[in-house]
Amino acid sequence: MHALSHGTTSTPTTIAVPPALSLPVIEAVFPRQLHPYWPKLQGTTRAWLLEKRLMPADKVEEHADGLCYTDLMAGYYTGAPDEVLQAIADYSAWFFVWDDRHDRDIVHGRPAAWRRLKEQLHSALDSPADHLGHGDPVVAGLADSVQRLYTFLSDTWNARFARHFHAVIEAYDREFHNRAEGIVPTVDEYLELRRLTFAHWIWTDLLEPSAGCELPDAVRKNPAYRKAALLSQEFAAWYNDLCSLPKEIAGNEVHNLGISLVIHEGLTLEEAIAELRRRVEECISEFLVAEQDALRFADDLDDGTVRGKEMSAAVRACAGSMRNWFSSVYWFHHESGRYRVDSWDDRSTPPYVNNEAAGEK
Repeated sequence: MHALSHGTTSTPTTIAVPPALSLPVIEAVFPRQLHPYWPKLQGTTRAWLLEKRLMPADKVEEHADGLCYTDLMAGYYTGAPDEVLQAIADYSAWFFVWDDRHDRDIVHGRPAAWRRLKEQLHSALDSPADHLGHGDPVVAGLADSVQRLYTFLSDTWNARFARHFHAVIEAYDREFHNRAEGIVPTVDEYLELRRLTFAHWIWTDLLEPSAGCELPDAVRKNPAYRKAALLSQEFAAWYNDLCSLPKEIAGNEVHNLGISLVIHEGLTLEEAIAELRRRVEECISEFLVAEQDALRFADDLDDGTVRGKEMSAAVRACAGSMRNWFSSVYWFHHESGRYRVDSWDDRSTPPYVNNEAAGEK
């Protein structure tokens, strides 16, 4: 089907959404939002990728805008102050570059390079100021983006973010091992790992600086808030699996819910795609219920005190961003060059990647 997209140009454009990936409920119930800072954000993040040497100049020129990394974040954290959104967008662009490095280290059999990078990233996360001049652009890029993120809220939030991202780095290491050994995780193993490799709690943590308010544990861990947050991320991870399945089969991937369903549950590829779609649609319907619970929770927080009003407004802002995530993720997968596998010269080698590891050819 065709749908109207309002995201990446000054005038709406019609994007063809393949029927197998079309979700009419997203197009009807989750209107797309875009932060007004987006046009400047795109140019600034493009310049940051060049400055930090995270992508070669020719690939930035040819691919950066078409990859739509800034669109994804500008469609999510729509209420964030400009400087917060810029830091998040740069961090997100870095995350995609790191994901590509991880993939290329696996494809080209560079376990020593990956182990070195993994340890350096752990160090940069804990002491970003000490790694700003690191010789590996992926390490220096993390240090720069994280140091900026650490300026918005308290040391408690920073420690939580670091704890969550240390777990993501280790999950990427488990994925490296699985892919190198050709191990397809079971469905349960995959779902647990995917919550880490997709960085569910990182993107949820970043709701708070976007809302300008750090949430106490009692609010953040409240079942109503937490369920809505988890469902928004689960939708994104599973819809990504649905859209990236052709790319990942072409690249001999082992980490995709569809692949786990085929290998461990005995489903045909067509049945696995249908099950992926069912889970995606269930996430949407469950979120619509959880969203109302989260908004009622926000109402309950407003007890007439200044602090109560602040917490209520922050939870409402975060819930609004969770809702934005559905449309932003959906359109990203149909606009970004990351998923146009059929247009690549080599279906297993994305044209926007740099195949070199730091210090290696």
